[in-house]
This record gives sequence, structure tokens and C-alpha cells, in this order.
Amino acid sequence: MTNSDTILALATASGVGAIAVIRLSGPQSIEIADQVFKSVKDGKKLGDQKSHTLHLGHIVKNATILDEVLVSIFKNPNSYTGEDVIEISCHGSLFIQQEIIRLLLQKGARMAEPGEYTLRAFLNGKMDLSQAEAVADLIASDSESAHQIAMQQMRGGFSNQLQELRQELLNFASLMELELDFAEEDVDFADRKEFELLIRRISGVLKSLIDSFALGNVIKNGIPVAIVGKPNVGKSTLLNALLNEERAIVSDIAGTTRDSIEDEISIDGVAFRFVDTAGIRNTEDRVETIGIQKTFEKIEQSQIVLYLVDARELDAKQKNIIVKEIEKIKEKHQGKRILLLINKIDGVEKKSLEDLFDDMEPIYISAKERIGVDQLKMELLGLVNTGKLSNNELIVSNSRHFEALTKALSSLDEIRIGMEQERSTDLLAIDIREALHHLGEITGEVSTDDLLGNIFANFCIGK
Repeated sequence: MTNSDTILALATASGVGAIAVIRLSGPQSIEIADQVFKSVKDGKKLGDQKSHTLHLGHIVKNATILDEVLVSIFKNPNSYTGEDVIEISCHGSLFIQQEIIRLLLQKGARMAEPGEYTLRAFLNGKMDLSQAEAVADLIASDSESAHQIAMQQMRGGFSNQLQELRQELLNFASLMELELDFAEEDVDFADRKEFELLIRRISGVLKSLIDSFALGNVIKNGIPVAIVGKPNVGKSTLLNALLNEERAIVSDIAGTTRDSIEDEISIDGVAFRFVDTAGIRNTEDRVETIGIQKTFEKIEQSQIVLYLVDARELDAKQKNIIVKEIEKIKEKHQGKRILLLINKIDGVEKKSLEDLFDDMEPIYISAKERIGVDQLKMELLGLVNTGKLSNNELIVSNSRHFEALTKALSSLDEIRIGMEQERSTDLLAIDIREALHHLGEITGEVSTDDLLGNIFANFCIGK
């Protein structure tokens, strides 16, 4: 990649649509567009037009009109990439798209690499690295909460807080370095008590951000929920009720579901990924056995387990078996949140069930009749600590940021221990530089080609 090139890509999704947008960015963008564009209004060249203006005209190839288009001009540095940018809005025919792209390539542009537009925006100082990563998260967001986190990060809320903390730490680091220059005079420029308070305050902020990753990660990727139980207790019916569509096959024949079926819904802006699993039982059927093995794998991968039982089969003996099974799941899969669901209550007396389970808090439902499904959704939402989200607090959802914050906090802990042990200034300065390095990695003030390559390779082409 080089910023001296003019790059080209289809900015809209591939395929046929009403319109398509083709984007050019680089020093020759306007010149290349001028070679193929003819204005229908005043005939003026695009290079003579003002920035942030729209122009109606034709894309022409060898005196043949390919399409009537709208051309948008964004002159540097006031563009997304900080370079001259041209966006051509043409009709969405695949033929038209391909012909215009081929024509622009012939005039000197080259196809953009994945994420190269946003990489140029970062290199040209239009955004920092964490904001650039938020662009990809925003495009991939499929729920209100994921969108909210990505927008907050892209607007720079996370970056601004880190910049302030890093600057304060940098100021003290400068004083420490100054002390080293005057080591022979034995002069203290940095107030150790004030520095200790700063370290504790920064550590508190970093701990809060690190703790928020548990929420941010599941919001970004969706919260996995496994629906488990014996065959024919209504797992597939429950999945269909939650999704409000006939997603899974429902049958009276035990063992109908032999593989896991997954789908996702959003509950009050939080995405949940539900997995309908094979019924757990002893069987000689090899295919069903494989499905049951996958059920245990899905339990391991999930954060929440919906343990479903048939209300018509319940008595004191069955209750003891259920309690033991739930305890076994809790013991084997530490940290799992398990909700006991008593299904098919439309055919039994609910009072007797409540008396039987008076020491537990099951959720009574009829998946077939959609009874209790809304209550279940609210219970699921209640298991997710969305307080930080609703209070508009900063939430970390990027694993790279989480790792860098964790390393920075470890360095701050070393500084605090060093101060307690009255270590020399030069040793403290090493740990301070280490903390500054890890905080700088997040915003891109410290970066490598490998790091940038890994980040932007995951972007879509055209962004």
C-alpha cells in the first residue's frame, strides 16, 4: 500500500440494486474522474468545481455514454480519507458497475485493498486507531446495543479518555526523566504522593474499562443461549416461539432434532443467539449420539442455559433428577447461568407445580401456546448487566483493546509496588514507559505495520 496511488472500489454492496457508489481516493482522483465524466449543465471540469458539491453528467467511454451519474467531490483535507475523494453514483446494473470500474482502472487508478480507505484516514490523522476499528464494528453491528457501543467509540469517547490519562502519565514521566538528568544533584521534580494518587486513579479507570469487556464482548457478538433437555420436551417449539417463526422442525417423534439449530433475535437492543440442541438421552442411534455430543459442546460455548422440562411428567422423583442434572451442569460448566423452564403448562394444574417447586424459581411456559415467552425474554435481558449501556458509560468490546488495557494495568501495578518499595527513579521510569506504550497501542500512537495489516485486513473492500 502507498498513499501516492489513487485507489478505487465499489463502496456499496456487490450485486444488482437501484444505484451503486464507486469511490476514488488519492492525488489523481479528480484528474481521473475528469477524463471520463462530462457535465450536462455547464461542461466545467470537476477540478474547477468546489468541494462538497454534486454534479449531474455522463460517464463516457470512447464517445459512448455508459451511464448518467451523479459525481460527488470532496477535496483534501476535508474528506473521509483526508485526500481528494470522488464518489460516482451510477445505476446498479452489474454491467454498468463493471464497465465504469474497468474504465477508471485504465485511466490510472488501482483496486483498493480491504480497509484501505479507513487506513488512509488513520495515516492522515482523520481518526485514531480505536476509532478506525469502530468503523468496522459499526458496519458489522446488528443490534441497537452493538451500534451504540460502536458509535460511542467512533465519536472518540474512548480515545479522549485514554488520551487524557496518557497525557497525565506522560507529564509525570517527563518529570521522572528530568530527575534522571539531575541525578547527581539529588533533586525531586515529581511529587511522589501526588504521583501515587494519579496511579491509583488511572488504575481505577482501567479496571472499570477492563470489567466492561465482559458486557461489551457479548453485546458485540451476541449472547449465546443453549436450549437443552430430554427429547420431546418442546425445545424446537420454544425456539420457534422465541423467533416467532417456524425455524425448527417440530414432531412428536423423539430425537427429531439431531443437530444444533441456531438463530438470533434482538431483545430491547441486545442480541441473543439461541441454539436448539438434540435431546439428551441414552440411544443406540449413532447419528443422534453425535447430536447429543454436540449438545454438551453447545452448553460449554453458551453463557446461558435454558433447561427445559415437560410439566406433564413432573413429580417429586423427577424433580430430584432435575435438581441433580442442573447441579451437574453447574459443576461441570462453571459460571453458566441456568434458567429452569417448565413447559406445556397449558395441560396441567399450575398450582401443584408451584407447590412442588416452591424452593426454586422456575419459569412456567407453554411454548406451543406462546404463554410465558415474553416473561422469559425479560428474564434473559435481566441476566445481562446493561446498566453501563443505559448510563452511556464507556464499554470495551474489542479484544485487542482489552489485552492492551490489561497490560497497561499490570505496568501501573508494578509502578505502585515500586513506589512502596522505594525503587530508584530509573526503574520506575521503565514501568511508566511500558504503561504509556500499551495505552498508545490502543489509539495507534504506537503501531507497527504488522498490527495495522492485521486490523485493516478484516475490513470490507471499499471502506
